[in-house]
Amino acid sequence: MVDVDAARFEALVADALDRIPESLGRRMDNVVLQVRDHSPDRHLLGLYEGIPLTDRETYGGLAMPDRITIYRLAICAMCADEEEVVEQVRITVIHEVAHHFGIDDERLDQLGWA
Repeated sequence: MVDVDAARFEALVADALDRIPESLGRRMDNVVLQVRDHSPDRHLLGLYEGIPLTDRETYGGLAMPDRITIYRLAICAMCADEEEVVEQVRITVIHEVAHHFGIDDERLDQLGWA
């Protein structure tokens, strides 16, 4: 386990989000990204909650903002150094943003992002 303090970790999450191609970033809609220390399941590194963009038209009506949560301590617990934390944060952010775009775990696994 590596100890990355909350401020540094939030900066890593922001950096990972900034690395998403601008063409995709502009399409993100009605989504909030947050960092929490504790995960409801120690194996859960991130969580997407909401209505994927691919389902918004069929859903109809107004929706609460989607929420992406990245779990700091779960990621730190699985990493040996900060370099690994940086990489795992990047993977986790991409994974959860992909859910916002309607990409499921099976497809993420095929793409190597599960």
